[in-house]
Amino acid sequence: MEEPARNAQEKALHINLDAQKIGTFAEIGAGQEVVRWFFHVGKASSTVAKSISAYGKEVSDGLYGEATHYVSRERLKAMLDTEFRQLAERLEGENRALFVFADTMATHGSSRDSEGHGWLGIRFQEKPGAEPSDVIIHIEMLDRFTIMRQEAVGLVGVNLVYGAFTQYGDPSALLIGLMDGLDRRRVEIDMIHFAGPLFRSVDHRLMSLELVEQGFTEATMFLASGEVVQPSEILHGRRVLIERGSFRPVTNVMLDMLNGAAQQLGLKQAAKVDEPVVLMEMTLKNLTAEEKIDHEDFVARAELLGALHKTVLISSYQRFDGVTSYLRQYTDNRIGMVAGVPTLRAIFDEQYYEEFEGGLLAGLGRLFQGTVKLLVYPTLAGSGEIETAENLRFDSKRQRLYEYLRENGSIEPIHAYDASQLGKSPGDVLGMIQAGDPNWKKYVPAEAADLVERQKLFGLPAR
Repeated sequence: MEEPARNAQEKALHINLDAQKIGTFAEIGAGQEVVRWFFHVGKASSTVAKSISAYGKEVSDGLYGEATHYVSRERLKAMLDTEFRQLAERLEGENRALFVFADTMATHGSSRDSEGHGWLGIRFQEKPGAEPSDVIIHIEMLDRFTIMRQEAVGLVGVNLVYGAFTQYGDPSALLIGLMDGLDRRRVEIDMIHFAGPLFRSVDHRLMSLELVEQGFTEATMFLASGEVVQPSEILHGRRVLIERGSFRPVTNVMLDMLNGAAQQLGLKQAAKVDEPVVLMEMTLKNLTAEEKIDHEDFVARAELLGALHKTVLISSYQRFDGVTSYLRQYTDNRIGMVAGVPTLRAIFDEQYYEEFEGGLLAGLGRLFQGTVKLLVYPTLAGSGEIETAENLRFDSKRQRLYEYLRENGSIEPIHAYDASQLGKSPGDVLGMIQAGDPNWKKYVPAEAADLVERQKLFGLPAR
């Protein structure tokens, strides 16, 4: 068995030495750093059919059509479409597997302060005459200097070309190989998308989870349909309403929390064009059981949220201030966060902020940066009393800070709620499902309950 290539030089040479492959490299914005590797290692004459840099806006528009944004998935797909069509026309009749690698990069500035970012993709045939497949990724470049960012783009690009041809049968291995020769201090990969006949069985939700599991990014997103999105594609300038939970299962209380918060913020009366983005956040912590993540269980939760038409955020953030800092990279609009009283207590627990020099005060400052409002849903205490944000008490030092945040409107109780549902936590409902108690359906939205029954999710006994 042939040994896998270990570095960028070996990977580029491996592709060059395969006479069955020939392709185009189209690169915008970071130098021709990817194709440079294929020229550098030699034997490129049989692999590189064309190399092009369409830097000028007018030239780029002439080649690929006008674009709303030039560093975007839209522009990348136009590049892949145009270049692959031209390559197929010019090499018609040749018994060779065709490919096009393309990238469009901004090495200076992005949605993340002064960091660079960009889109890379490959369209390729695994054998001559086959229908092509695609792999598209979005990266953030974290190096301080432009020349280092360009170098990082070159490495990711070579890894992508090599992975597409040698690891298309194992998308997880392809994903992991994208960071060969790099580390998280230099590059973040926050989106990956597969398309075409080679990847029909790929579950993009699992690929999004794996990006976070592998530490390639702190957060990824996918729509109710399971389609993956890069955060700036749907968050840019938008208002956001976010709820964190395990969603195992989704309960009526969870939706009541969202609806009460939306009503209180006046979001339901918003014009369609300014409709807020509603996110359901699952953290690695609330996906982990017995020190590992059960992917089948994760998919079950994602299925429920999809049935309820919810967009999902997967993150590695343990504290809420990490989430608001993340969202602030993409929108300066209002952020509403929904939480229950137990979560509110945890937010004011000083042990979570020991890494900050300013402790709790610094952590809460990060949490409420910009226009952020925490909307608190009541809970039923063991005594039978309903605990709300209004009757919650801390020690004197934290109480003064809490009252200040209440007075300036950063924390609000949710006033409209269904008291009849308060007595059942998601854990209680899960226990009822696993015990076969039919009353569990009283506490779960109808669409989700139907899915649990049909697919026998979360250990529901078969009848």
